[in-house]
Amino acid sequence: MQKIHIIGSVGSGKTTLARTLSAKLKVPHYELDNVVWKRCTSGDIRRSDEERNEYLNSIIHTDAWIIEGVHYEWVAQSFQNADMIIFLDTDYSKRTYRIIKRFFLQKVGLEQANYQPTFKMFRKMFKWNAYFENEGKPEILKTLSKYNKKLIILKDNKEIEKYCSHST
Repeated sequence: MQKIHIIGSVGSGKTTLARTLSAKLKVPHYELDNVVWKRCTSGDIRRSDEERNEYLNSIIHTDAWIIEGVHYEWVAQSFQNADMIIFLDTDYSKRTYRIIKRFFLQKVGLEQANYQPTFKMFRKMFKWNAYFENEGKPEILKTLSKYNKKLIILKDNKEIEKYCSHST
């Protein structure tokens, strides 16, 4: 497997899994948030849809990649080109705990963030988590249903660790 798309809610473990697989498989990983946003010291700048799509296209036409993010509406090319799609269906309460833990680790400088860890962003993450659970997840599962042959759904850390230990 040289082309993997990981999808899940905020706090589901996408970035951790992408980094782990990237190191094991020696395949570069990309965060979809960094495809959407140009990261600048003066503040993030949102790419136009055209720029964003061109950037994603340039990634998926390389020989190997791991792409991770919650986005599903505009990433059909990634799903189509992936050898495997991993949907992290982590429990809602576990994601909530991780959002809180991440925020405090970022605030004290123990974890790096691509964004400014403000209370406004912290509140947004709770909204995104609830939206994902109630509306996003059913839509994502519907979208991914046409890729069942290459779809893996992982629900907790034990399943994820078991998967990672066999992914070489």
